[in-house]
Amino acid sequence: MFRTRIGEQTELALMEHRHARELFALIEANRAHLRAWMSWVDQRRTPGDVASYVATSLKQFAVGQALHVGIWQQGKLCGMINCYPIDWPNKASYLEYWLGAPQQGKGIMTASCRAVMDHLFGTLDLHRLTIRCAAENQRSRAVAERLGFTFEGLSRDAEWLYDHFVSHAVYGSLKADKIKK
Repeated sequence: MFRTRIGEQTELALMEHRHARELFALIEANRAHLRAWMSWVDQRRTPGDVASYVATSLKQFAVGQALHVGIWQQGKLCGMINCYPIDWPNKASYLEYWLGAPQQGKGIMTASCRAVMDHLFGTLDLHRLTIRCAAENQRSRAVAERLGFTFEGLSRDAEWLYDHFVSHAVYGSLKADKIKK
């Protein structure tokens, strides 16, 4: 299992079945905000959809394919960080994250990602992490930059987001980069 505290206010924990209703409520409360950048939002329209997502994420975790972590601020779920898929032969993975609108701008995501990175580079001994986000999503790009990721370029029209293509800004971090800092 994965669980860690960040200061007195924030806790990270592996998403479990018991969190599905709380996760659905968070998605529902932030649906328009999340839909601007996340292509999965319309796939999680009901509590059952979210429960299925949590069940799948736990299966992925059990076989070492993924880590899906909830972020709790003062005991309330406020966002997620996903590490998926884990490519063991290349010791690499992707970092994806989102936060409810009311919690943005408080440093929660940067601190939370840093803790997950410590786990991925330290405990799991991964070599490389990649962040891909919509090029226009300045908040997400700022998190990657605060974490010390290197901007590696743009992937043009990389994702179909409901009714248009978006380009992705691609950032990378190596375990060796983390050690240098």
